[in-house]
Amino acid sequence: MLCVTGLPLIFHHEIDELTEGTPQYGPPGVGSSGEAPGLRPLDEMLRKALAARPGEVPVFMAFDNEQPAMTVTTAPRADSPDADMTVQIFDRSTGEAAGALDEDGVMHFILQLHTDMFLGLPGMLFLGLMGLFFVVAIVSGAVLYAPFMRKLDFGTLRTARSRRVKWLDYHNLLGVVALAWMTVVGATGIINALATPIFAQWQTTELADMVRAYDGKGAVPPERYGSIDKAMAAARRAVPGNNPQFIAFPGGAFSSRHHIAIFFQGDTPLTERLLTPVLVDAETGEFTDARAMPWYAQALFVSQPLHFGDYGGLPLKLLWAILTVFTIIVLGSGLYLWLGKRRAGTDALVREVESGGTLVPGDSGVPAE
Repeated sequence: MLCVTGLPLIFHHEIDELTEGTPQYGPPGVGSSGEAPGLRPLDEMLRKALAARPGEVPVFMAFDNEQPAMTVTTAPRADSPDADMTVQIFDRSTGEAAGALDEDGVMHFILQLHTDMFLGLPGMLFLGLMGLFFVVAIVSGAVLYAPFMRKLDFGTLRTARSRRVKWLDYHNLLGVVALAWMTVVGATGIINALATPIFAQWQTTELADMVRAYDGKGAVPPERYGSIDKAMAAARRAVPGNNPQFIAFPGGAFSSRHHIAIFFQGDTPLTERLLTPVLVDAETGEFTDARAMPWYAQALFVSQPLHFGDYGGLPLKLLWAILTVFTIIVLGSGLYLWLGKRRAGTDALVREVESGGTLVPGDSGVPAE
């Protein structure tokens, strides 16, 4: 299930462009996170988003570094569940709304199935456990494969032998070719499944330490939020040379009750995956603290694009797709061999493999081939 759903998710962006079209934002090459002339103030964009959703509060504001597209997420409460949130898309160069994010499409369904099987955190943890079993199976398979291949040249396919021996050779060859990739994808899948506990740990330790001076102070209500543009300017001064990726408003899991958290990313292919949170007082717009995320959160940030092959553009995605197909064949052939083993019996299977695919007539009732 994970391989079949993961295959289209590798091309999530390309599929969305084909099925939904590519909205045109101008001017090209100007990201919404920058401060280029002509970009509308963040305060104005927030007012437009709230006007479209009366009675709701801001939860997130996210940016695109390649075009002036940005999103504003609102909800009835700052801690509302994801299902109650509305994501609005805006063109910051014109200030106009560009629609709402479609979360009812086929790709969203596939992503949810792949992530947690629509079971929330229990589903994520279950899939993480399956990922752990998958990695154990890979390691044990490699241990079994090494002594077996001492008797044969690497990559040998005994196509003239029985069907089971041919499938065994295909299983071993494709498995060893994709061995490193399967291990990486399995390990990163385990880390991704732990995203919720990882952020909960960050919130209760690092984030709590960053806002310790505000202990005892009440939450800042939305009507008392200061200027978002002023808060962004203060955050930029704290981490020069970085680009803001998203803003988390007070009361959510990514910020405190009294702060706006602005998460910055680097400007290189690697550092753009690593986030640095900057906390700004939501009421005054004054800088409070900034520090790098802990190692376990950084591991999550690095593993997310590696899991889906998002580092190297379309060529790497094509390689990821080919290796995913290999993995499906390895899993299918392994299941076929396992079921056949149960039918023929362990001893008969061993004699079959050792003899090159010929069973002794009468063994386990399986006729010779």
